[in-house]
Amino acid sequence: MPKLTVHGTPASTYVRTVRLLLEEAGVDYTLKVVDMFKGENQSPEYLAKNPFGKVPTLEVDGELLYETAAITEYLNTVFAAHKFSPSEPMLQARMRQIMAIIDSYFYPPAIKTIVIERFIVPTQGGKPDEEKIKNAVAPAQTALKAIETLAVGNPYLLGSQVSIADFYLIPIFIYLSQTPEFEAITAQTPKLRTWWDEVNQLESIKKVCA
Repeated sequence: MPKLTVHGTPASTYVRTVRLLLEEAGVDYTLKVVDMFKGENQSPEYLAKNPFGKVPTLEVDGELLYETAAITEYLNTVFAAHKFSPSEPMLQARMRQIMAIIDSYFYPPAIKTIVIERFIVPTQGGKPDEEKIKNAVAPAQTALKAIETLAVGNPYLLGSQVSIADFYLIPIFIYLSQTPEFEAITAQTPKLRTWWDEVNQLESIKKVCA
């Protein structure tokens, strides 16, 4: 069995995506903390692993792999026998479509704006920029509505088996659900509200996202 090390900040949604997959697959790994809040992701040591200073980076017997989509696809193939990807081609495409929507259209307003303003800015002595937060609600709603139309929701996003798409969305919902904006953003996505109630019971969430 290859030795796996996940380099990253435990609070990062993308680090949590990778860890959720590993936990659900029952794969042993080591988490090596790279504290982005202290700038450790910009250290020469870490930049030698990932030139963009992003997290996570996966180390596999000395081989380095970065970008969450690449990491999860590798882990799903090698350690989970493709368990976390639908076998039907259209559903496979839908999974990647949801992942892309999250990356491009949901993560920026939900995490980079709303969650950062609500949780990170106050810890640094600042006040949330309410105007920025207000302007981020509509783009987040648009992204979730798009995911709602693609989701099967029975009980997971793409059916009866949890997938990489679920692992992408769960960590964002963990944070967003703690904000006052959550109700408005999810008001028109009933399937995703039901999905959230179901998926929130996974033991791996309690371990990775506590």
